[in-house]
Amino acid sequence: MRIILSTRNPTKAEQIRDIFKGSSIEVVTLTDVGIDGESKEDGETLKDNALKKALFAYERSDDWTMADDTGVFIDSLNGLPGVRTSRWAGDNATTEETMAYTLKRLLGKNDRTAKFMTVVALVSPSGEEHFFTGEIRGKILDAPKTRPQPKMPYSPIFMPDGTGKVWAEMTVEEENAISHRGQAFRRAKAFLESLAEGQTASSA
Repeated sequence: MRIILSTRNPTKAEQIRDIFKGSSIEVVTLTDVGIDGESKEDGETLKDNALKKALFAYERSDDWTMADDTGVFIDSLNGLPGVRTSRWAGDNATTEETMAYTLKRLLGKNDRTAKFMTVVALVSPSGEEHFFTGEIRGKILDAPKTRPQPKMPYSPIFMPDGTGKVWAEMTVEEENAISHRGQAFRRAKAFLESLAEGQTASSA
């Protein structure tokens, strides 16, 4: 089975391919299959945006497609930036600018707790939609511990509960084992594998 991951983010693609490693499911990106452009992330919820991205690839292919949308919800900022996590410093802000803006908004805040949430949308070749979620709590540090991962502005400043590392200090395997994105995509993988097993059994 081949599935198109509707992203051009190299860090995200590496993480998700690692989750599907060893399975019968081949994960390819928009670039891999020659799909130009990308969807507009203007939904009201993470679910809205994940589905928009998955449908963007679905409308241009005959394969299964999937996408995620992820948000960080900061307690002392009443849940901001939430669905605008990637854009709240401005639509064209760089990774470093978004990180700096986040730290600026938290200046003087004693409560730096936050949670990351991910929603994965899957769309089948026949247009059926499926959704999977993941969540992890942690805190935003006062300053970055290391350089950010490409296109991941929160990776040097968010430390998940129960760890001594920020995302950017972890290996892909370490991050996938506990992260919100890892949780959601493992659930999507299990669903796809159960479908594949059912098809195999019915054809036997």
